[in-house]
Amino acid sequence: MQPTLHPGDRLLIATWLTPRVGDIAVVRDPEWPSTYAVKRVVARSKDGLQVRGDNVNVSRDSRHFGAVPRKLIVGRVVFRYLPAPGRRRL
Repeated sequence: MQPTLHPGDRLLIATWLTPRVGDIAVVRDPEWPSTYAVKRVVARSKDGLQVRGDNVNVSRDSRHFGAVPRKLIVGRVVFRYLPAPGRRRL
């Protein structure tokens, strides 16, 4: 199985759309708010979003820092474009 996103991929983020379960979302890391993270939404709770990385063995996600509060949710990924040079387009 191939990864969903690769380093160097460009993403179009809809900041006005609330991520739903199954969507890929951009969030600020609750422990390091200056760092952005791209994660898949696995659940919604009253505390915010539960997110997981697609590579669960090495991902920092809600298992480590809990639910992401609404104020740290940047938006929903709606499109990936311009893959890194040298990679085939799928």
